[in-house]
Amino acid sequence: MSSVNMSTPKIWVLGDGQLGAMMRHAGMPLALDVRPVDIMSPTDEKLPLAADDIITAEREQWPESSLSRQLSEHPNFINGPVFGRLADRFTQKSLLDELAVATAPWALVDTDITEATLHSRFGERVLLKRRTGGYDGKGQHWLKQTENTAIPADWRHEAIAEQAINFDEEVSLVGCRSADGQCHFYPLALNLHQDGILIASISPLNRLEHLQSQAQEMLAKIMTALEYVGVMAMECFRVGDHLLVNELAPRVHNSGHWTQAGCHISQFELHLRALAHLPIPELKPALPIAMVNLIGVERDDHWLSLPGAELYWYNKEVRPGRKVGHLNLDASDKQQILSALSSLQGWMPAQYQAPLSWMADELK
Repeated sequence: MSSVNMSTPKIWVLGDGQLGAMMRHAGMPLALDVRPVDIMSPTDEKLPLAADDIITAEREQWPESSLSRQLSEHPNFINGPVFGRLADRFTQKSLLDELAVATAPWALVDTDITEATLHSRFGERVLLKRRTGGYDGKGQHWLKQTENTAIPADWRHEAIAEQAINFDEEVSLVGCRSADGQCHFYPLALNLHQDGILIASISPLNRLEHLQSQAQEMLAKIMTALEYVGVMAMECFRVGDHLLVNELAPRVHNSGHWTQAGCHISQFELHLRALAHLPIPELKPALPIAMVNLIGVERDDHWLSLPGAELYWYNKEVRPGRKVGHLNLDASDKQQILSALSSLQGWMPAQYQAPLSWMADELK
């Protein structure tokens, strides 16, 4: 008679948002005990961490609290030094330059730099980004020479300046590195942002296949240099046949949500396998998926009537600009997916009409 192995280490997640919840769900079939932690909880209670437990995170930055300190200071906090390095755009861009990985030309906004200097180096439009804390379009400020826009006084040493890139489109690559140094990759995803927030992704697309090896070489170089273990996402601008890294995320990522329906191993399970030293076979996508981010919209059970649709509802308070769920739509049947997108246009608010039309055009 076999017995249950009770010594399997727990995997604690620093943060208990939707990414932590999806990691917990992905761990269940593998009998992995994944425990997201509300690090905002005002408590001095100590977590029952064991010496061999594993710590990961669903975000690059976190507020200081008793629980966040306990987790982040644990010896098995995987990738601990990486989070701060990639959360700061100055050190992230510096790393890309050190590795000769292509990115937009940039500079630190220090005390001496002037608007004229930035325009001379980067052109009429220059994008300032706060070094930390900005995401989903937040923490950004445009310098426009024709409007004499100024550098905000309190952004000195707290921001970088980037050349505006006239890109053709935005793509992302989600990959994983195991502790033995092996790298694994999903196909590139084509992404659409609206108001700085990812609103739609499609993967895989045949027309992006010629960029796959270029993207994999870039992300493999980054993960290897950092001795990274787990899933990392790399968002890129496509300019012709060349990719420029826009941002890196040392965690599971919104643009990889399509893998929950489109591959036999989702990005969440892949991350857990790497952390727990479980085997990782070749990743073979089963279906092309169109992922629609649900942002600031009330739940509509009409969505569940769409053939091939999978709804992930985060059970969060609905607020403007807040991610509250996503839909994965089977895009393997052309007429079915076009019909589904047409139905969604009838059910969803005005801000979704253009993105849904964009998806339909890409899938025709």
